[in-house]
Amino acid sequence: MTWSTGLAGLAVGLLIAVATAPVGVSGAVFLLPVQLSVLGVPSPAVTPTNLLFNVVAGPGALLRYHRAGLLHGPLTRRLVTGTLPGVVIGAVVRVFAVPGATAFRLLVAALLMPLGLWLIGRTLRPARQTPAAQPSPRAITGLALIVGVIGGIYGIGGGSVLGPILVGKGMPVARVAPAALASTFATSVAGAATFALLSLTGSGDIAPDWYLGLACGLGGLIGGYLGAHLQPHLPETALRLLLGALATVLGVLYAAQSLR
Repeated sequence: MTWSTGLAGLAVGLLIAVATAPVGVSGAVFLLPVQLSVLGVPSPAVTPTNLLFNVVAGPGALLRYHRAGLLHGPLTRRLVTGTLPGVVIGAVVRVFAVPGATAFRLLVAALLMPLGLWLIGRTLRPARQTPAAQPSPRAITGLALIVGVIGGIYGIGGGSVLGPILVGKGMPVARVAPAALASTFATSVAGAATFALLSLTGSGDIAPDWYLGLACGLGGLIGGYLGAHLQPHLPETALRLLLGALATVLGVLYAAQSLR
């Protein structure tokens, strides 16, 4: 890995985080396609490399939530309890069941297209604030387990999936956001470590690209801070539509490539 690639990773991580932080979408969702198709990170090493982005980029926001006393509630414990074993299962599935780039591109498409359509739909037609029955503690833990598996396969940690689902079930954003971010950070650490251990027992490109992952994460750390600072001055509606359209188009392209 050359210094120019590391510099490119830092720049990409910064730009993505600046665009995604104001709209509450994980930058890791959009970083993985760049690592896969532009920076040339091999499969399945691209998944743990993407998890490193969350490990480095997340502590700043977590520290703010910790100082505000928002990380010690039961929701955080339930999400972490579910996502931690899930991400280990997802890592094993990624290495032994879908190690090839073709099948993984299809999985990427299956995540990006719904995410993009959801962003566009929620932007053009905001959901009405109607009372909804909040899920039970057991249902939350079960959902976190499923999302953890998805995060371990894709390399996103899972918070960007858990957040919209729980908010859509009637839970307040102020309560969901810290817990989802904490679960993302915990599962990213566990997922990257699991891939590193699996690389010791198998062959191929399994271990994360530590240099590139840390460079992207540093860019994300800076970009997330800048994005949060610039949020009042950025056109959130335009950003949501842009990211939604980008996710949808990328999903269609990856689906076409994998089915070709």
